[in-house]
Amino acid sequence: MNNSTSSRFASFELLRIIIPGIYFTFLVLSLIIAFELPYFLFESPFIISVFFIVTSLLAGLSFYAKETPKKRKAFQANQPSLFILNRSREIASAKPLTDDESRRLYFYILNHHMPLTVHDKVFFFGMIYHIMINIRRTSFWFGILGFIGLIIQIVVTQYMTPVSIAAVLLIWLVYFLNVRYNKADRKMQENYLDQIFWLEMNKDIVDNMILQRTQSSEPS
Repeated sequence: MNNSTSSRFASFELLRIIIPGIYFTFLVLSLIIAFELPYFLFESPFIISVFFIVTSLLAGLSFYAKETPKKRKAFQANQPSLFILNRSREIASAKPLTDDESRRLYFYILNHHMPLTVHDKVFFFGMIYHIMINIRRTSFWFGILGFIGLIIQIVVTQYMTPVSIAAVLLIWLVYFLNVRYNKADRKMQENYLDQIFWLEMNKDIVDNMILQRTQSSEPS
């Protein structure tokens, strides 16, 4: 992987941290303002800036570390590494590759043999997929939190402010639009199929890599 590819990969991964983190912090501040919670500590622009940066970073890193989007069916189904795994079972004269070995070999082929356009497309749509799923889940839980806030507001004050209602409705609107017009899952699957097609059209490369890997792992 050359330096330009490495820099693009780092940019994609950085966006996976920054965007969900900023969205999380934005919703926190939105609900604080909408429900007129005591926010006198945020009257200083410096404190607001520090709060926004620190909270966004911590939230983004937490989302990045948790990796819950990878547990979804849209991410796990039709993985290109499964093509390599099945291919190794067909051609390996000895022990075929394991799941972990097929995934490592897939990334090796992706980084060293697939065209740069394919490589960038993989990481770009992977980034979009993770961001959209995190935004969807963050919106859902903040929507629940906002709904609870409206109930508490009714119990305490006997009314709901237009700002609080609008804030909660907008959060749910983002969630439902994300679910209704969900292109992240479909694009992820299309991306997988494109990679599988490349692997099918370059079976000689795939087979040679599999044989090198399986033969090197055989006991001498």
